[in-house]
Amino acid sequence: MPMRLITEEIRAALITNGRRFQRDPDFDPLPLVKLFTPDAAATWLIAAADPEDPDLLFGLCDLGVGFPELGSVLLSEIQSVRGRLGLRVERDLTFKADRSISAYAKVATAASRIVA
Repeated sequence: MPMRLITEEIRAALITNGRRFQRDPDFDPLPLVKLFTPDAAATWLIAAADPEDPDLLFGLCDLGVGFPELGSVLLSEIQSVRGRLGLRVERDLTFKADRSISAYAKVATAASRIVA
C-alpha cells in the first residue's frame, strides 16, 4: 500500500493554518509538508488547507518548468500526477521547513525552482 501523502496529523495542522489565514491574511506560515515527483521535477511546499474543503491546499507549487508560484492546488490533483516513469508523488519524510512560505517563494522565484 502506498504511503499517504497527507497524514491526519498533517491535515489537522494544515487546516489550523487555513483557519488562521481566514482571520489574518498576512499570516505567513512555515510549509508543513513537501511533496515531489521522484521521476520528474515537480515539487509542492504546502502550508495550509481550506477548513471547509481540505482537498484545497495552499502553498508553493513548482511543476518543474521554471515558474514556481504561490497558489492553490487540489490534493486530489497532486495524487493523480505521475512522473515520466509513471511513479506517484511522494512526501519528503526528511523535510523540515526553516523559513516561511513567502521566503521559500522569494528564493524559488530567483532560482526558477523550489530550493528546499
